[in-house]
Amino acid sequence: MLKPSNFKPAWWLTNPHLQTIAAKWLRRNDHITTYREVLQLPDQDLLELAWTELPNRKENKPIVIILHGLEGSVDSHYAKGMLQALKAKGWIGVLMHFRGCGQYPNKFARSYHSGDIEDITYLTTLIESRYPTNKKAIIGFSLGGNVLANYLAKMPNNPIKAAVMICAPFDLASCSRRINKGFSKVYQKYLVKTLKSNAQLKIKQHKIHHINQVQLAEINTLWDFDNHYTAPLNGFKDAKDYYQQASGKRLLESIKAPCLVIHAQDDPFLCHKSTVEQLTLQKNIIFEVSKAGGHVGFITGSNPLQPFYWLEQRVPEYLASYL
Repeated sequence: MLKPSNFKPAWWLTNPHLQTIAAKWLRRNDHITTYREVLQLPDQDLLELAWTELPNRKENKPIVIILHGLEGSVDSHYAKGMLQALKAKGWIGVLMHFRGCGQYPNKFARSYHSGDIEDITYLTTLIESRYPTNKKAIIGFSLGGNVLANYLAKMPNNPIKAAVMICAPFDLASCSRRINKGFSKVYQKYLVKTLKSNAQLKIKQHKIHHINQVQLAEINTLWDFDNHYTAPLNGFKDAKDYYQQASGKRLLESIKAPCLVIHAQDDPFLCHKSTVEQLTLQKNIIFEVSKAGGHVGFITGSNPLQPFYWLEQRVPEYLASYL
């Protein structure tokens, strides 16, 4: 069901770029204590988790998994805020770092990408086996939201009671074009710089052979990075093939679990038209669209000295019905 959101931006943050940047800047000094766990995956690589608390089988608290965005981590402003909100509800939050996004670089050449569900499938299966009576939900931010759409659609027999996808790039090709326009190029420059830094390390360690340092240095856009690095590294022909196979939009109609999708029309990372046009949704999916909010911003409130982070109210409010 496609419906308008009740989110109203703060009067002092009506610009989408201000919403996007302020969310990060205002919370730069926020801190949350987490308990780190490092898992060894079946392929011998590492998976790093950050728990708000270690589950106690006797208390049987709901467990909510968080998937971060591109090059994010437990230190991302939205992750810290949501983990804190989950903790305040009396639930347990656990953030899964995509490979190489935690404290340790991953051991092998392969990288994470928007359609890779291997690690989240392993994690949800593990958590279900450890804590079978705890109810489980999952939240995906940005890239993590698209990964979540792939997981829920392709693994229908999962233990998840409800899910939330926030600012997810469901149409990857249009997103790569959108972030290469206007002021959004600032975000692209930052992301490409970070991605290239991690790729350079792998090249130096002789883990990567399909691209060299000179070729990598010439890359300036996300499309080019995905075309010359992400796609061939992960078994896709090129960026076009990767985007077609990994985009979550076509998979939404196959999802069985209750889901809330949160999307802003002015998101500077996403193409609004491509995200919502020809959208097929089942009754179990609520797709909320706000006119403003930026990319994972959604800051409201009348006092600039006391910003209110709307996502941290709306998301737990939705999940509470299932947990």
